[in-house]
Amino acid sequence: MPDITASVRRMWDDDAASRKLGMELHEASEGRARVSMPVTAEMVNGHGMCHGGYLFLLADSTFACACNSPGPVAVAAAADIVFVASAQLGDVLLAEAAERVAFGRSGVYDVTVTRPRDGQVIAEFRGRSRTLRSS
Repeated sequence: MPDITASVRRMWDDDAASRKLGMELHEASEGRARVSMPVTAEMVNGHGMCHGGYLFLLADSTFACACNSPGPVAVAAAADIVFVASAQLGDVLLAEAAERVAFGRSGVYDVTVTRPRDGQVIAEFRGRSRTLRSS
């Protein structure tokens, strides 16, 4: 059974965008998460590579799972990405997120997107989270 907190499971079940792209949640607990995504024909840009927006979306979805795994509800305050290598049609990508530091209501998370079949790093993402105050 995958290690996924109940709060992340609820969030993921309501995340139509990530699921519609074929993403699969493998793990989300203790400030960590792993999510995979196949590169489909709809994701390929005019250069024959996976569009960077889809790579960002994969990393951002994984970041969301990691920063929400400890609870309470957290949202992105900022994020940036470095594209290291291209992904191609048919690749299955894996994003792995890890909390680097949490302080007050803020956190910093790093996400590495790889192509597991050859270990190639595709992108490096850094996200900053902010937990929401209780209503």
